[in-house]
Amino acid sequence: MKRKPPMLLFTVFIAFSCLKSLPILDADLASDRAALLALRQSVGGRSLLWNISDSPCTWPGVTCQQERVVELRLPGMGLSGQLPIGIGNLTRLNTLSLRFNALRGSIPSDIALLASLRNLYLQGNLFSGEIPDSLFSLQNLVRLNLAKNNFSGVISPSFNNLTRLATLYLEENHLTGPIPDLNLKLDQFNVSFNNLTGSIPDSLSSQPDTAFVGNSLCGKPLVSCNGTVESGNSGNKLSGGAIAGIAIGSVIGFLLILMILIFLCRRKRSDKTSSMNVEPAQQTQIEMPREKDVTESGNVNVSRGFTGAVRAEAKSSGSKNLVFFGNSTPRVYDLEDLLRASAEVLGKGTFGTTYKATLEMGVVVAVKRLKDATVSEKEYREKIEMVGKMDHENLVLLRAYYYSWDEKLLVYDFMAMGSLSALLHGNRGAGRTPLSWETRSGIALGAAKGIEYIHSQGPASSHGNIKSSNILLSKSFEARVSDFGLAHLASPASAPNRIDGYRAPEVTDARKISQKADVYSFGIFLLELLTGKAPTHALLNEEGVDLPRWVQSVVKDEWGSEVFDLELLRYHNVEEAMVELLQLAIDCTAQYPDNRPSMTVVRSRIEELSHINSQEEHIAANDTYSVDSGAPPPS
Repeated sequence: MKRKPPMLLFTVFIAFSCLKSLPILDADLASDRAALLALRQSVGGRSLLWNISDSPCTWPGVTCQQERVVELRLPGMGLSGQLPIGIGNLTRLNTLSLRFNALRGSIPSDIALLASLRNLYLQGNLFSGEIPDSLFSLQNLVRLNLAKNNFSGVISPSFNNLTRLATLYLEENHLTGPIPDLNLKLDQFNVSFNNLTGSIPDSLSSQPDTAFVGNSLCGKPLVSCNGTVESGNSGNKLSGGAIAGIAIGSVIGFLLILMILIFLCRRKRSDKTSSMNVEPAQQTQIEMPREKDVTESGNVNVSRGFTGAVRAEAKSSGSKNLVFFGNSTPRVYDLEDLLRASAEVLGKGTFGTTYKATLEMGVVVAVKRLKDATVSEKEYREKIEMVGKMDHENLVLLRAYYYSWDEKLLVYDFMAMGSLSALLHGNRGAGRTPLSWETRSGIALGAAKGIEYIHSQGPASSHGNIKSSNILLSKSFEARVSDFGLAHLASPASAPNRIDGYRAPEVTDARKISQKADVYSFGIFLLELLTGKAPTHALLNEEGVDLPRWVQSVVKDEWGSEVFDLELLRYHNVEEAMVELLQLAIDCTAQYPDNRPSMTVVRSRIEELSHINSQEEHIAANDTYSVDSGAPPPS
């Protein structure tokens, strides 16, 4: 009997091993799928729009590598309920983000099985109970955020088991007891606004004081446990004589400074009196609120008048006064009136900071202070003049501008209702009036008309920065498009970036936006208007929603119940029009520019939908009248 060659036996063994491993790989992916579906059933409901007939790797919020789920990011998705046992089956998961939902109860114990987990973001939920011991076995954890929950109990010294931990956020919970000595290299740490007591460990004394406020703690960087402010070296105590010497020296120093100030004030008053007839200095003071008063989210911060000085050289070739446009209302104010106005910071946008200015004669305007306008003065004036000539009922009109070498101001009509973005994504509490279908379709039509008008000014005329925060509303909720024509003035560093979710995929230079790129941005705006969800913000681990991909992941027959904003689901008689407008938004966000409609076509289709909508509402109203009254409807 002949022996089989060793090489043949080796080949058969390898082939058998490979075949044997295939079911295991399938089982791993199947296990991931089962864990995700269990999560969806427990907390997702209609918020997780996953097409279960597809691979879980295609589901929104799910990221895979080598046919395994490695990231699950579902922030702000309206999830509620308790996390189910079984999430530990996602054994290759390295990032889990469920922040800003309404999840409650405790963290399931099988989270300890997520050995690859590096980032865990659970802030902004309703989790309660003690921080579970199961977290302390996650040896690879780098970032842990449990802030803004209802966790109670003590901070366990077992956090020291997480040797790779660099970020630990536990603020705004109900934690009690002392802070243990954490021998970790923490770059970010916060336990503020709990019920902690005792002294701050030396290992955490280098953290900022804001990390500990809102507790009953003492020690560096807060007040020492002896009642005095901690110094850099608490071991070096001053003698009574030294303290007395310091106190006496401080009093003498204070008196000297006071005398100098009195002398300077008298001298300044004398100089002012002797120079009453002197020509004004060759400079204009332009006072604006401090940049640090501005919020990135566009929230209003009130400034008590114009505070921080910015000077414009009079010898500059720029004008010393506002330049008004022909479409402006009567010029009842000038630059000096503007500079004396009280101001509120409305927001910090792509091209600069915007203020609400209330002039002494009662006129209210919006003032945009441009940043990083790098074009020449001639080009700047030419482009601003083009913007100022645009006059349409659905545009926020540019009334005047000011130019100097280091200061550029634009004066617009003030829109009291603010932006659509603030209305869509702001407080949705009991005091807020829901945005009806009629209001939203009217906003869509008004914005389309405004952008169509901009495009009608020539083939090179485009907006360049269409987004919901640039669609402002009148008191009757009519849309007004703002910030048009400014993209061409910005430097590459400050130009709109694709990370905000509105920019077309073909755009490489945000200063050169085509009209078809505007159509893409408008499509994203329509999706946002209909779904109530903001587009993705893929910055600093802030997860969001890729709106076109998310909507297209849902079967079209289920759009009515799964995609639309909850506030729209009450309008059953116009569901067909809503679906058609959603399809138009999808058409606008086609990947290839040539496949997108023009704004004229977009405006026409929205007008048709609005006409059908008004007819259906009229029929529905007549039907209701006939049924309720038994009388024929009014003609």
